Amino acid sequence: MPPQKIIVIIPAVNEENSIGKVVNEIPKDLISEIIVCNNGSSDNTEIVAKNSGATVLNENRKGYGWACLKGMEYASKMSSKPDIVVFIDGDYSDYPQEMIQVVQPILEGNFDFVIGSRALGKRQKGSMTFPQIFGNWLATKLMRLFHRVKYSDLGPFRAIRFDALMALGMKDKTYGWTIEMQIKAAKNKLRITEVAVNYKKRIGVSKVSGTVKGTILAGYKIILTIFKYL
Repeated sequence: MPPQKIIVIIPAVNEENSIGKVVNEIPKDLISEIIVCNNGSSDNTEIVAKNSGATVLNENRKGYGWACLKGMEYASKMSSKPDIVVFIDGDYSDYPQEMIQVVQPILEGNFDFVIGSRALGKRQKGSMTFPQIFGNWLATKLMRLFHRVKYSDLGPFRAIRFDALMALGMKDKTYGWTIEMQIKAAKNKLRITEVAVNYKKRIGVSKVSGTVKGTILAGYKIILTIFKYL
């Protein structure tokens, strides 16, 4: 198989203390370009990311999906399109050096879409809140019940073939992004697998699980998305 062009998209909001660590620990011999989508940060996220060698795109419309869509738009305009896109969060809760494990099933030609599953890996104590753990459990059970697809996690650390990603027609602008991708991947009959990834306490406070409002809104959006695509 010829060499694959792999890019990384990192949505980030106020991650000045963590984004440099994420960018610096991504295996550079694996990746062609690291794209940090700065989603309206009020701190030095943009500066730190640039100084670490990342391409920085600014998306001031707040929302995880908005940031990811910004990165996809940029990738779609590249003169040489990527073969694989990796998504990872900018809070340093994932282990960037595990990226090779996440993309390997695609590189071997066996799969189109890979979820880095925290449920299958080792989680540092306190790295996920109870609402996160329960929400992941409930969402994966509902997807299995209504969409006939088996997942163990909604983990944001994931890889997908670029052409397959663009064919999904991603729409969600906020909390439903990850689950929309998983449901559409199943509906489009992508070859899907999961690999175990480890997970640690994030740097800083989560914009979702760190607040009651964020937790409720995320849970509502996830459930809504599951039924939207029935």
